[in-house]
Amino acid sequence: MKLNNGIISIEIAKHGAELKSAIKNGYEYMWCADEKYWARTSPVLFPFVGKLKDQTYIIDGEKYTMGRHGFARDCDFELMDSTENSATYVLKSNAETLLKYPFEFTLTIKYTIVGSSIKVNWQVKNDSNRVMSFAIGAHPAFNLKEGDNYFRFDTTNDIIYNLADESGLYAKDNKFTLKNDGYVKIENSMFDNDALIIENAQAKEVSLCDSEKRPYVTVKFTAPLFGLWSPTKKNAPFVCVEPWYGRCDAKDFCGELSEREYENNIGAGEIFEAEYEIELL
Repeated sequence: MKLNNGIISIEIAKHGAELKSAIKNGYEYMWCADEKYWARTSPVLFPFVGKLKDQTYIIDGEKYTMGRHGFARDCDFELMDSTENSATYVLKSNAETLLKYPFEFTLTIKYTIVGSSIKVNWQVKNDSNRVMSFAIGAHPAFNLKEGDNYFRFDTTNDIIYNLADESGLYAKDNKFTLKNDGYVKIENSMFDNDALIIENAQAKEVSLCDSEKRPYVTVKFTAPLFGLWSPTKKNAPFVCVEPWYGRCDAKDFCGELSEREYENNIGAGEIFEAEYEIELL
């Protein structure tokens, strides 16, 4: 599906309801999914964000198995509605998903282009007759400009972040600081230990800036935490800015799914809704 409002054009794939392209003034902002570095562009993370301890989780004492980031990114969505400036995709639970994740659900993802911005709306409806626990997150990858690139946050406070341990799990004591004078230079070594996990709503806007510190793309969100990532030790020509409503397991976590930090728990028939925005500058 392609959308074009005369200012920007975007392309969305049915597989994963994944944003594949975003162009303004002839410039492609989205990573091309070259498998040499990373064979995805902007996967939707659902019903998990990150890795599970031992790749398992527990509901009512029963263990289930799930890979990193859940399964939505690998499913075909149905295009339910489209207009000149929007496209709405739906994924419903089925026999295959119920084996891995024992909840009936409807996941709706709507893309809308407004001016130079792409607005992404998520709706998660619990179609089960019990409380449903889930996480959801974004993972858009943006091409870096030639020369030096910088992060700019909507705060001048230093950014405190955590890194996962060697097994890919959250480590509370693995805490570091990005010194922030308004801009933070993106270094090749910044992601040598995987994603930077930034909690406690420290920022609501993250911009990528060129060598002259001019912003060229901004991600806006209200998520309680977000990640910054590029493939480990590959010097990849892109970086991801990832609003999250959920997180990988802590290395000492051993509880039920509903007890995970940042987990979203909604009752039968209830709807969770969230949105983020990508502004092309």
